[in-house]
Order: sequence, then structure tokens, then C-alpha cells
Amino acid sequence: MSPEAIDSQTLDRYECRACGYVYEPTKGDDGRQVPPGTPFTELPTDWRCPVCGVRTSQFYNIGAAGTASGFKENLGYGLGVNTLTPTQKNLLIFGGLALGLLFFLSLYGLQ
Repeated sequence: MSPEAIDSQTLDRYECRACGYVYEPTKGDDGRQVPPGTPFTELPTDWRCPVCGVRTSQFYNIGAAGTASGFKENLGYGLGVNTLTPTQKNLLIFGGLALGLLFFLSLYGLQ
């Protein structure tokens, strides 16, 4: 199956409700001989979470990697911040904290 033939919805990641393990379809599961590119919906019926062993019914869809987090209807709110990916939000938050810390430390240079 070529990557172009795969629907983007089938490559959504799924997270285990019990332990937080995230099944990434682009990586598959080496321990259970699930090849990369296998959508969550096409996993074998006996496949279980590699960390805690729960069934696939205990997983929920968290969307594709690199997409904006949150509900799609709320992406238009929040001064544009809701359209950022989780990585971009982390950079914005921790970058702002680092900049604030630098400004605070620069006050020691004032006489």
C-alpha cells in the first residue's frame, strides 16, 4: 500500500486511556510484528497495548501528528493561538518564560 493511497484519517494516532501509550501508524509496532503504515483500525484483533496490555477499545483518537490540538470548532478563537500545533505552543510558552527570565536577570545589571 503506497502512502499516497492511504487516507489521512486512517493515519490518526490513538492513545491508550490506561497508560498514555500512543500508537503511531507511521511507526507500527515492532514487538508485535505490525509493519509501519498500518492504520489503527487494521490492527489484528488480538493486538493489545504494548505497555499495559489493554484491548484496542480502550484507545481514543488523538488525531494526526503535527495537527492543531483541540476541537475543530474552537480553532478560530484565542487570538490565533488555537491553530498552533502542540510543538509550536510549547515553543511559545517556554520561549516566553525564558525571555521573561532574561529580562528579570537583566535587572541585576541596573545600578
